[in-house]
Amino acid sequence: MTLIAGLGLSGLTGCNNGAKKGADDFQYSIDQFADIEVLRYQIPGWEALSLQQKEYIYHLCEAAKAGRDIIWEQNFKYNLRIRHALEAVFDNYQGERSGEQWDAFLVYAKRVFFSNGIHHHYGKHKILPECSRDYLSALFAASGVAPEEAAELLPVICDPNLYPTNKYQGTEKDIVAASCCGYYDGNLTAREVNRFYDKMADKKDPHPISYGLNSQLVKEKGRIYEKVYKADGLYGPAIQVIIGHLEAAQAVAENDVQKKYIGELIDYYRTGDLRTWDTYNITWVGDTQSDVDFVNGFVEDYGDPLGRKAAYEGIVNFRDREASHRTEVISENAQWFEDHSPVDPRFKKAEVKGVSAKVINVAVIAGDNYPATAIGINLPNADWIRKEYGSKSVTIANITDAYAQATAQAPKSILTEFAWDEDEIALCREYGSLTSDLHTDLHECLGHGSGQLLPGTPSGALKEFSSTLEEARADLFALYYLADEKLVELGILPNKEAYKAEYCSYIRNGIFTQFTRIELGKQNTEAHMQNRKLIADWCYEHGREANVIERRVRDGKTYFVINDFKALRDLFGELLGEIQRIKSEGDYEAGKALVLKYAVDIDPELHKEVLERYATLGLKPYRGFINPDIVPVTGKDGAVTDYEVVYGDDFLAQQLDYGKKYKTL
Repeated sequence: MTLIAGLGLSGLTGCNNGAKKGADDFQYSIDQFADIEVLRYQIPGWEALSLQQKEYIYHLCEAAKAGRDIIWEQNFKYNLRIRHALEAVFDNYQGERSGEQWDAFLVYAKRVFFSNGIHHHYGKHKILPECSRDYLSALFAASGVAPEEAAELLPVICDPNLYPTNKYQGTEKDIVAASCCGYYDGNLTAREVNRFYDKMADKKDPHPISYGLNSQLVKEKGRIYEKVYKADGLYGPAIQVIIGHLEAAQAVAENDVQKKYIGELIDYYRTGDLRTWDTYNITWVGDTQSDVDFVNGFVEDYGDPLGRKAAYEGIVNFRDREASHRTEVISENAQWFEDHSPVDPRFKKAEVKGVSAKVINVAVIAGDNYPATAIGINLPNADWIRKEYGSKSVTIANITDAYAQATAQAPKSILTEFAWDEDEIALCREYGSLTSDLHTDLHECLGHGSGQLLPGTPSGALKEFSSTLEEARADLFALYYLADEKLVELGILPNKEAYKAEYCSYIRNGIFTQFTRIELGKQNTEAHMQNRKLIADWCYEHGREANVIERRVRDGKTYFVINDFKALRDLFGELLGEIQRIKSEGDYEAGKALVLKYAVDIDPELHKEVLERYATLGLKPYRGFINPDIVPVTGKDGAVTDYEVVYGDDFLAQQLDYGKKYKTL
């Protein structure tokens, strides 16, 4: 499970107002448009790597970027064709590139590039151009887009009623039939999809296969079948290029263990065999000593309305040894945290195996992690592998640092607008960055890896609500233990009061400020945002009698103030116990009831207020990144003597460059 970077975007939580490292002349923010700010990140420690490590990272980065076209296709069947039409305009259009209509087209194109398609990367709704359809048609005609191609694409782009969302998460329609993501084709319904995979599943298998993870499900002339992602199957041309780069990386890997699991990953890409995927994950999760690591494959299922099918993603990273001390201490004490968790003993692991954690610096983000990326990762996702072999967790230091630095460089802050008083502001400024990072560490390292399913409970029992509930479970685990004196004893927190910064931040964000990302009148549909709203609203309601969280109004402005931090911690523990029960028992109806009651509907008055107040700050609710370029340096004989990191500063230029370099489908 990955933790999307919802806690650092434009200071939405308000706690990352001071950068953790000394500010320098590096400009982090490079572009802003619509609701998006584009940043860049640095790769600290690059020069200390060996030439072999740099070469290894270079080939892994190329493998990650080679799958770019896959995520565009997975998001929506027309996405690649629309992207190619937009690229044709930038490459070929000879007319005037200024004026209101051109500026509107430019913003639309950037939004599409940022979202890897025409649906919003977070809200999943269709992005509509603000330039006219006639203007867009004229651009296409003047740029060499074939008339018949333009005639087919223009309604897809401009008609708000055509393909309105690539992931429907409401309750009034069939969630598969109402979604236009590329995971399904042929007028399938959720019932048909669930029936297809339920027939394949062996509920008695202690090592269940993640059926559907790497395939498109198709209905054609009444027949339902899979198109598997593999070298000679769906997305085959892209996968073959990925394999070629993985083979080059394998040849210069740091050790034999890396070579082994790269070989297993290559075998999986060639065959599409999900048992081979499990074998790869088991070998990969056992490698805790290598400095360089990566994720490459069809991993997370957030984009599928049923939570079965995985998006392509890639991340390449190396260990930040100094910063990893904190996560190593946490992982070394994993059994203590499991034993003292406030959940039913039946749902606890008697023996926590293979939990490892580290702080990393990424060298590239790709696929579903680009441009908007995670700040923490915990993998693999298969519950039985977690139980028997463990999991690996990472916190991404150079991404969280880029968020902090960019926020520090911004002229205004969300903290001063939405925090109740100077004491709260001072608390968050002093401890906010530390407790935010620690929350991520606990969420990824221990939260996702905690607990166990009861025998006979299938891993997919919670269906479309599984992602929201799993993220809530991991967040609650982290929140509960942030206030534990054990963290002070371990030297992770400086004192018993520091945790309060994250509690203030979390409640403020979950109940209020995160909705700056959602259009007025819309529902809360993204899994991580649903998770945070569920927790904050549930605690507000269940602590109302004791006034644990108080809603105050001053000068016409609303604030949410924690009056009793200990009682709030107890509420976190109570809700954690219930959500762990729901997961362990596979109680679909109870999970559904929690999500629908607390996670979806937004108070319209609060929503209107937060949007109006946020608009005065001049901030953007979403942030993403461009990648640095890793460039081979050659000597006089043509041999590579080094790999240089080049920091670009043009979002559109990188998108157009990637369109040429990594066109595979």
